[in-house]
Amino acid sequence: MLIESLNVLAATAAAFALGAVWYMALSKPWMADTGIKVDSDGRPEGGAGPGIFITAFILQLLVAGMMRHIFATAGIVTIGTGVLAGLGIGLFFISPWIALNNLYSMRPVRLTLIDGGYATLACGLMGLVLALF
Repeated sequence: MLIESLNVLAATAAAFALGAVWYMALSKPWMADTGIKVDSDGRPEGGAGPGIFITAFILQLLVAGMMRHIFATAGIVTIGTGVLAGLGIGLFFISPWIALNNLYSMRPVRLTLIDGGYATLACGLMGLVLALF
């Protein structure tokens, strides 16, 4: 039980770190497409408090926990199948839902590509980490 919990935490931390890199690299188009108001330095007005990051980590923890459960029940134990299953979850479960929300919100397609791309890669990375232990 302890190993599985640490594995889920490691998968979450890896995906969270990937998100930091991903969204720093794509911050300008992402902010433009979300409509977030920025200050004179190009940063979101008011900034993002720690609560946002804590909540984001918890939400990713839920995803990693469910992925671990799916992997255990499906017998996914190799790195290749872990990555493939993770990419599949991101690309075929999470990204379409992001696209659906953005479609009804009349958001730009580029936003869906940015957010869906991250979801796909992050789930693939979670799958890799989950398969390592």
